[in-house]
Amino acid sequence: MDMKLPPAEELRLVDEELGRLDARRSVLLARRAWLLGVLYSPAGRPAAPFGGGAAAETSPRGAQNALLTLGGILLAVAALAFTLVSWGSMGITGRAAVLLAVTSAALAAPAVLLRRGLASTAEAVGALGLVLTVLDAYALHRVALPETDGTAYAAVAAAVLAGLWAAYGGLLRGLRLPFPAAVAAAQLPLPLGAVAAGGGPAVVAWAAVLTAAADLLLLARPVGLAARITAGASAGVLAAGALLTGGWLSVTSPWTGAPLLAGCAAVCLSAVRVARPAAGALAAVAGLALVAAVGGPARAALPSDWAVPVYVAGGLALAALWRPVRAAWLPEAVRAGFGLAGGGVAALGVVWALPPVLGGLLGPADRSAGVWSGAHAEPVPGGYPATAALVLLLAAGGAAAAGRLWGRWGALVLGWALLTALPVVLELPYAAGLAVRLVAAGGALALAVRPGALTRGLPEPAPSPERPAGAWGAAWTTGSQAAPVAPGALLAWTGLAAGTASATSALLLALDTRAATFVALGVLFGLFAAAAALGAGAVREAAASAAVLAAAGLAGAGAAAAGFTPATAGLVLLLVPAGTAAWAARFRSAVVEATGAAVGAGALALTVPRPAVLALALALAGLIAAATALRPERRRAGSWAAGALFLAAAWVRLAVWGVTVPEAYTLPVTVPALVVGFLRRRRDPAASSWVAYGPGLAATLLPSLVAVWSDPSWVRPLLLGTGALGVTLLGARFRLRAPLLLGGAVLALVGVHELAPYVVQLVGALPRWLPPAGAGLLLLAVGATYERRLREARLLRERLARMR
Repeated sequence: MDMKLPPAEELRLVDEELGRLDARRSVLLARRAWLLGVLYSPAGRPAAPFGGGAAAETSPRGAQNALLTLGGILLAVAALAFTLVSWGSMGITGRAAVLLAVTSAALAAPAVLLRRGLASTAEAVGALGLVLTVLDAYALHRVALPETDGTAYAAVAAAVLAGLWAAYGGLLRGLRLPFPAAVAAAQLPLPLGAVAAGGGPAVVAWAAVLTAAADLLLLARPVGLAARITAGASAGVLAAGALLTGGWLSVTSPWTGAPLLAGCAAVCLSAVRVARPAAGALAAVAGLALVAAVGGPARAALPSDWAVPVYVAGGLALAALWRPVRAAWLPEAVRAGFGLAGGGVAALGVVWALPPVLGGLLGPADRSAGVWSGAHAEPVPGGYPATAALVLLLAAGGAAAAGRLWGRWGALVLGWALLTALPVVLELPYAAGLAVRLVAAGGALALAVRPGALTRGLPEPAPSPERPAGAWGAAWTTGSQAAPVAPGALLAWTGLAAGTASATSALLLALDTRAATFVALGVLFGLFAAAAALGAGAVREAAASAAVLAAAGLAGAGAAAAGFTPATAGLVLLLVPAGTAAWAARFRSAVVEATGAAVGAGALALTVPRPAVLALALALAGLIAAATALRPERRRAGSWAAGALFLAAAWVRLAVWGVTVPEAYTLPVTVPALVVGFLRRRRDPAASSWVAYGPGLAATLLPSLVAVWSDPSWVRPLLLGTGALGVTLLGARFRLRAPLLLGGAVLALVGVHELAPYVVQLVGALPRWLPPAGAGLLLLAVGATYERRLREARLLRERLARMR
């Protein structure tokens, strides 16, 4: 390196040398990688002689098996073509001799191939031999036994072939195919024999059941995996077919289908021991089969309306085995499957019983006549089996007997559904139906207030680091600490929802007659008021809100019964927000206040068609809001609401009197606003004058300014200008920006308005060249004193900035 070079040139040379070294290093590293691939690849050759670095997509053994399988298939196709097509080219003896010779060779060759270690080839040739034995059996039937029944011959041939293939597999244990093939062939003798004997669907299904049972016995023996898989799949297919047949027979011929379903259930339960991962599913299928087996004959012996209750009773009896205390002798998986099956049957029965529940709940809304017409709608759906009530009763009892949270919850819902459906299924009279709905509402609300009646005895959760004791109250978990459920809250809210639904249905039904309406509203008001008094937390708030709505309904119904107009009824309804304001002052209930406010808004809406009554209603509402503002926590909101309502009342009254002067509407806003602003400035001297006085001043000055430009009289401009002048002087005296600027701007615009006619006249009288000349002179004067004008403007801005 030449040390005499300048530093910049020397740095350039160093960078070029480093670049050449990096390039040489990259080449050497690539060559090293290639040499390693050559040295460590098989036979010293590169790892990827074809296709660069692409890896092989199959192994040598996989390729060999594919070729052997294809060869065996082609040979089997050739043998099949020879057997079925080429009969005419050879005699009977020749054809039989050829098939026998080829079959013998195909069956003997695997022994030699296995001794030489060619297992895959032996497997392919052995499979060909098995196929040839099937063709031999076909040829034997065509040649020696042509008059024999084909189905019976197939059954016997399948049995013989199954035995021969099993023996063949026992002799050549190196072959894996003979045993599974023997198991597959063994599935046919009994079903085909039943068909050949002229048996009906039940006999064939029984043959399938027995064959499936034999497959299960085979699964319990130490056979190969392939044979076990074949036996298990065959048993499943046969049992499924037998179950479908049994279900069909249970409908068409119950006494024939019942034993078959019981046999299928026994097969499924036997399979539990050998198929433990699927034990629950097998037990569930067995449970469904047992319920159908018992329910079919019972259904046939009883009237058609009792069919669903019979099945539901059987399902609940089966589900009862889910409790360990009742069936400890059953494995846990079997009990779980029985519980699932029984619960599923009961759930389907409940779905069948839902139409009367929906009819009892929503039927009163289908009103064809007017309110208080005295006409009653027919039950919907009419003529539904009365046993639907029995189904709901059985399901509710079963849920209650479960003893867990979901069982208690299900019992609550189903019990309420039973009461809701009774008026429909029993076709109760009008008064009785209304009474039942009110009883359902009361019972549900009672459980909402006191859910402890249903939570008694539920296990308490153990405290954990993730959820300390007492964090969830009386929490209860369904097997997972990550999903805690408060049983009391769940049942309380469910009871409240059910009670509210029944109350709504009862009220809709009660609207048919006047007396029923008052009775229903009175009872509902008492129920919800009692729930609010006895309840706690959010349930109490919701019940109190519903009680407020019931009270509003009573007030409205009373006004309608007295013949009041809608506007007068609105005044009566204002009693409700007044009462809620008093309640909230005592019990501090925001929900009740909000409900009362909503009723008050509806009352005001009723008075809109009569403005005079609307003004009175707004004033009364303002009084209620002002009384609410006496509470410290509602002072701000109540004051604003009262002010807005009083102002609206004054405006409406002025409109009724025909007052069109805008100041009559704006001054009632300006005066209180200025007083409030003055009090705020006394409390907070740093408050801006725009916040304190700006809204109040703008409320009067701006509308009056707009009115001035359309008013030809001189009185309004004089009064507005005088007021604006006073506001401007006060702003200047106390150095307040908002009064100074607002008053000054309004005063200037009023002056422009007053001078505008004269200016127009003057411009019209002057020569046309005078306005441009005057504008030019003004510009010259401003330009000449530009710097002084800027300084004066800056001083004015600073003075304004010091103002508030």
